Amino acid sequence: MDFHFTIAGFAVGALIGATGVGGGSLMTPILVLLFGVHPATAVGTDLLFASVTKGVGTALHGLNQSISWKVVSRLCAGSIPASLAMLWLVNNYFDPEVIGPLITTSLGVALLITSLAIFFQPLVIKYLRSRGKTISDRPTSNAPGTNPRVLAEEQANESRPEAAALTVLTGVVLGSLVSLTSVGAGALGVMVLMALYPRVRSVRIVGTDIAHAVPLTLLAGVGHAPIGGVDFSLLGGLLLGSIPGIALGSHVAFRLPERVMRQTLAVILMLVGGRLVF
Repeated sequence: MDFHFTIAGFAVGALIGATGVGGGSLMTPILVLLFGVHPATAVGTDLLFASVTKGVGTALHGLNQSISWKVVSRLCAGSIPASLAMLWLVNNYFDPEVIGPLITTSLGVALLITSLAIFFQPLVIKYLRSRGKTISDRPTSNAPGTNPRVLAEEQANESRPEAAALTVLTGVVLGSLVSLTSVGAGALGVMVLMALYPRVRSVRIVGTDIAHAVPLTLLAGVGHAPIGGVDFSLLGGLLLGSIPGIALGSHVAFRLPERVMRQTLAVILMLVGGRLVF
C-alpha cells in the first residue's frame, strides 16, 4: 500500500469535513493527474471512497438531527434509477477505448461547473436566504434543536409539493453525472437544494446532501467494478487517511476562514478542470 494515497485521503477527508466539498471534485483529479490512475478506475474507486467517507459525515449529521430524510428520499427516487441507467450504458455500449477520454472530458467540464458553483455560492446563499424573509424570522443559529419554531418551519418548507418534482429531477441529473464522473453530489447538489428549499438552514442542506450521496456513490462504485473500475488496495489506502481526516476537519471547521478556503478550492478546481478539458 502506497503511503502517498493515505496522505491524499487524509487531505481530502479533512477538506470535506471543513467545507462539505472536495470528495469527487478533488480525489478523482488527484488520482488521474498526480498518480496516473486510469480515469475509469479513478472514478470507481473514488465513488466507494466517497460512500464510506460521507457515511461518517451522515452519522454525525444524523446525531445532530440535521438531515431531511424526506428530501433524501426524493433525491434517491431520481438518482438511483438514473445511476443504474448510466452504469448500464457504460457497461454495455461504451467502447473501452473511448470511455477513458470521455470520462476525462466529462470530469473536466463537471469540475469547471463545480468551481463556478463554489465561487458564487456565498452570493447565491445570501440571495436565497434573504428572499421572502424578514430579519425577525431568519434562523439565527445552525445548531440543532435550538429553536423548535425554526425546525417546524423547515419541515413545512421541505413538504411543499411544488418542490417534490424538481427535487426528483435534480436527483436524475446528479445520478447521471456522479455515475460517470464521480463529481456533482457535493457543491452542485447543495446549490440546487438551496434554491428549492430557501428557508432551510445551511447545515441541514449540507447534511441532507451528504446523506443522499452515500447510497448514490455506493451504487455507482459497485457498478464500476465489472469494468475494472475499482482498485480495492488503493481504496484501503485512501480510507486509512480519510476517516481521521474528516473527523479532524469537522472538529476544526469553525476555526477556519471558510471564505478563503472555498475560493482557493474553486480556483484549484477551475485549473484542474481546464487541464482535463484542454
